[in-house]
Amino acid sequence: MDFCHGLSKGGIDMDKKETIKISGMTCAACAAKIEKKLNKLEGVQKATVNLAIEKASVEYDSSKIDVSDMIKTVEVLGYNAKRAEEVSGDSEREQREKEIKRLRMELIISAILSFPLVMAMLLTLVNIDLAFLHNEYFQLIVTTPVQFIIGFRFYKNAFYALKAKSANMDVLIAMGTSAAYFFSIYNAFFVPAEPGTMMKELYFEAGAVIITLILLGKYLEAVAKGKTSEAIKKLMGLQAKTAKVVRDGVEKDIPIEEVEVGDVIVVRPGEKVPVDGKITEGNSSLDESMLTGESLPVEKKAGDFVVGATINKFGTFKFEATKVGRDTVLSQIIKMVEDAQGSKAPIQKIADRVSGIFVPVVIGVAVITFIIWYLVLGDFAAGIISGVSVLVIACPCALGLATPTAIMVGTGKGAENGILIKGGEYLEMTYKVNAVVLDKTGTITKGQPEVTDIISLGKIESSEILKMAAIAEKSSEHPLGSAIYEKGKNEYGTIPDPEWFNAIPGKGIIAVVDQKEIYIGTRKLMTERKIDPGTTENAIIKLEDEGKTAMLMAVNNKIEAIIAVADTLKESSEEAIKELQDMGILVYMITGDNQRTAKAIAKQVGIENVLSEVLPENKAEEVEKLKKQGKIVAMVGDGINDAPALATADIGMAIGTGTDVAIEAADITLMRGDLITIPAAIRLSRKTMGKIKQNLFWAFIYNIIGIPFAAMGLLNPMIAGGAMAFSSVSVVTNSLSLKRFKPYKK
Repeated sequence: MDFCHGLSKGGIDMDKKETIKISGMTCAACAAKIEKKLNKLEGVQKATVNLAIEKASVEYDSSKIDVSDMIKTVEVLGYNAKRAEEVSGDSEREQREKEIKRLRMELIISAILSFPLVMAMLLTLVNIDLAFLHNEYFQLIVTTPVQFIIGFRFYKNAFYALKAKSANMDVLIAMGTSAAYFFSIYNAFFVPAEPGTMMKELYFEAGAVIITLILLGKYLEAVAKGKTSEAIKKLMGLQAKTAKVVRDGVEKDIPIEEVEVGDVIVVRPGEKVPVDGKITEGNSSLDESMLTGESLPVEKKAGDFVVGATINKFGTFKFEATKVGRDTVLSQIIKMVEDAQGSKAPIQKIADRVSGIFVPVVIGVAVITFIIWYLVLGDFAAGIISGVSVLVIACPCALGLATPTAIMVGTGKGAENGILIKGGEYLEMTYKVNAVVLDKTGTITKGQPEVTDIISLGKIESSEILKMAAIAEKSSEHPLGSAIYEKGKNEYGTIPDPEWFNAIPGKGIIAVVDQKEIYIGTRKLMTERKIDPGTTENAIIKLEDEGKTAMLMAVNNKIEAIIAVADTLKESSEEAIKELQDMGILVYMITGDNQRTAKAIAKQVGIENVLSEVLPENKAEEVEKLKKQGKIVAMVGDGINDAPALATADIGMAIGTGTDVAIEAADITLMRGDLITIPAAIRLSRKTMGKIKQNLFWAFIYNIIGIPFAAMGLLNPMIAGGAMAFSSVSVVTNSLSLKRFKPYKK
């Protein structure tokens, strides 16, 4: 199975894709700013920045721009940037843990220093006055470290944002807390206390508590964000750490990173297969559940391929490494999941547009709030505090996390369940699907047809018919032709090659065997070749009513036999189709079989909509017709001839046990090779989109409700800070709840 992308058509491919790891982003405005700057660079075709995983995915023309130029652009904006491939999973994890540890330490110190001020405020509410807690010098001493040492990160990031002529969350926090701090200094040391009281109007606690609450939110957010990428960790954990390689006739254990293509590797019972390869000696049973989800072991013998990370159950075998490092199936799956988690769903455009203008608008609202309170209502203090509340509550963090965190968990959950989704846009489109087109052979059926009937219509014996047909079909790649060849091989052993062979797609084959011209195929093939089918129609109809595919065989332009082949249904096909129908989705079966045979098979699985006698090259046209009817179409297939239809459909789903070409053309790969994965993928998409909509709702509602309340002076700055901090936490936590979702009904 090969998940690699092909080169573009014609000549040298200058188009490249690079992932850049970015640290220092604090909110959606940061991500929007970096994305906008990267997209303006000459040679950059498309750049998307993901706040949740702190990465930028950039498609660019390597003849016009280097990655180093992009990194410099990001660094000029005040962020740290590196090629993602230079940052190993371990170092990324260490960096995250280091940041969490730092945030925890800053949070503890900030909370300890802020606590006396909160106590003073609470005790005042119950008429207990501890004078030293209200002393301006004491409050100045405990809040200054919080404001300028622990809060230095906000000033630093705000400086870089303003330098780049933009504004972000840090600008809002720095402005809001500084306003509260310096207004308190003004009141403490330049304004005399009101007559009859020694108390002065101080707001030192507002700035300190806001910074503490924001650090708490950031700490909880960092911990939660670490959990969103657990799917990748699990996949990486499946990999073997060492391989037992035979070199110079001696077995030795080496790290998996040192295995080379061509190495002969020994695998004993209970061990993991280290890399992908082909068995050269021995046989065994392998647990491939990590790949297919099927718990039953798969028998393997010399000549069969094995996949890295699968588990050897019984026998010992040797195999030759054919794919190592990043080329293994597991590495490609991890890469696909990483790419999907770094991608954007179209719904995120709403948040991106808002984030781009949000901070300047909020600063404008805060200024207007202050002006109204001070100039219209004549209350300077209330103007400052209301303005601070507006600045603090209106942070676009939650907006930036709403979509990517849900996509990260959703795509990760899919990977754990054998559903590989290539990107956020496909995850979003899948929930809209209202029509599913299923290819018959290899999708609804097992794709392993068997010969059921050989009816001789002339003087040639059935055994001779089988032998001639097997020789004629030896070079055929069609499942029906392969079934005839396999039947002949089982009966007669070695089958010789035909003297000449030609396949006619969708109709049959022509071959020369023992100087006899043999045709095997449909009525249409015989009609085109002006061969009279005679009185075969009733026999063919009877076979087709039984769900069998009947083929005519002509020798030297005379019909000599009918060969019937039947393909068995996959065990879960009927159940999966019923599930789809129960979800309100129309199900179509598409096949090259004639109408009678197609309807007989469709009836067995409960499908009413049948697209029969469709030639391989016309499958895409049938999908296009359904799209023109206004349907959102998912096409499910496994063969090379399904690739155009998979690409044409709104969503292409490839059965993972199918061909590389089908997988490459598809948007979603169903690793289990099981139709029950289709409703599971749609359910997962619907659930993920539900979470995204909930996240966006909460992200917007915090601001829609909070800003007017803050502007009217009904929201204490500390409560505003808490609400802002927990808006991000609630969004990430809501996304993480997807981890409990079970896409399969059973």
